[in-house]
Amino acid sequence: MAVPTRAGSTHFAAARDDGTSALDPSKTFLVGGAVRDELLGIPHRCRDWVVVGSSPEALKAEGLRQVGAAFPVFLHPKTGEEFALARTEKKSGRGYHGFSVDFHPGVTLEEDLERRDLTINAIARDQDGQLIDPYGGQADLEARVLRHVSPAFAEDPLRVLRVARFAARLADFNFTVHPETLALMRSLVESGELADLASERVWAEITDALATCRPSRFVEVLRDCGALAKLLPEVDALFGVPQTEKYHPEVDTGVHVLMALDMSARLAGGIAAPDVAFAVLVHDLGKALTPESVLPAHHGHDDAGVPLVEAVCARLRTPNEYRDLAVAVCKLHLRCHRALEMRPEKIMRMIEAGDFLRRPERLEPFLAACEADYRGRLGLGERDYPQADFMRRALEAVQSINARDIEGVPPGPELGEALRRARVEAIARLDRGEGAAPTTLRSNP
Repeated sequence: MAVPTRAGSTHFAAARDDGTSALDPSKTFLVGGAVRDELLGIPHRCRDWVVVGSSPEALKAEGLRQVGAAFPVFLHPKTGEEFALARTEKKSGRGYHGFSVDFHPGVTLEEDLERRDLTINAIARDQDGQLIDPYGGQADLEARVLRHVSPAFAEDPLRVLRVARFAARLADFNFTVHPETLALMRSLVESGELADLASERVWAEITDALATCRPSRFVEVLRDCGALAKLLPEVDALFGVPQTEKYHPEVDTGVHVLMALDMSARLAGGIAAPDVAFAVLVHDLGKALTPESVLPAHHGHDDAGVPLVEAVCARLRTPNEYRDLAVAVCKLHLRCHRALEMRPEKIMRMIEAGDFLRRPERLEPFLAACEADYRGRLGLGERDYPQADFMRRALEAVQSINARDIEGVPPGPELGEALRRARVEAIARLDRGEGAAPTTLRSNP
């Protein structure tokens, strides 16, 4: 792997304007994701720096703003870039916060790098552009391996999710999890420490992992180490649940969810929108409740899944907009697939059930999730989804009819009924185009 030379010096200088120029360049190093992504040749979103041989007082004196009191992390006043004192961490309790932190001036760069999760994230660059790589990160980048830096990896349960997230983020490079690292992840799951993670931390990892090129990898890695059954048992339960092959050639419901997740990224231009991907992740939860006696049919799974979606959102403390979209997709995705054949009255009911008239901005992510579900099937990824355009036009038709357009009806319940009838009639006048007869592909009923 080619190592850029002298580039680090330019980057370092750019980070130190206005108030931080007095920091000793020989003791400040670019670390983590910025170095990793540069070596992979992909854009990086932010740059983090480690400062050795210094103190909180010295960094504050240079104009850097400390973030929190427990960790020696500081922000540049203009760029917002993160500067952290070199530190070590030692396990002192359970969970993500169960660590004692030491950041005295004698902590070395190598000691700081050793506390990191993966070798590919434990590479530093000095002011001259030279790499400091004591744990073989460059070799693992070349081999496309996600490998833990040290046995201390198993002290932090959040790293189970982080490894799965990196597998999704770097999926285009075909990274795999090293067997020994996967074994440590399994041991963390078996220890029960995932239960100690704050829901906010879990949710942050999930949304970051879903906003990637291949969010299915996140789910796959979690499942490989047993974490999916602990964190999202409702999703884990979908694997092995059969569907009617006519509608779902992939048959397995869990496999379909993975395909639909990746389709959501494809439809978004390469990186999935996290709200859409989350809705796709949970849209078929009701299928795990289908009695074996009626399989592979799943009549009513849309309504049956809503309480499960709501329970997942409550447990993860998802933002309301994520919950509302996920519930709408779960409840209404089958109806959206059948939009070209439904009566105008039912289209109006779908618009009302999704609250699209009051919140029209929700329609596009709803349609994106429905299309990902529709096309995320074995051999059917190139199917058109004209239902989306029709639903856009249906909402526009409904929005065009206002109470002032209704003549001869006094304000009150009668006006509301007349307004609704006029909107249904507006939908009825829409041209549904060719193929408006019963569709040839539905979600498994």
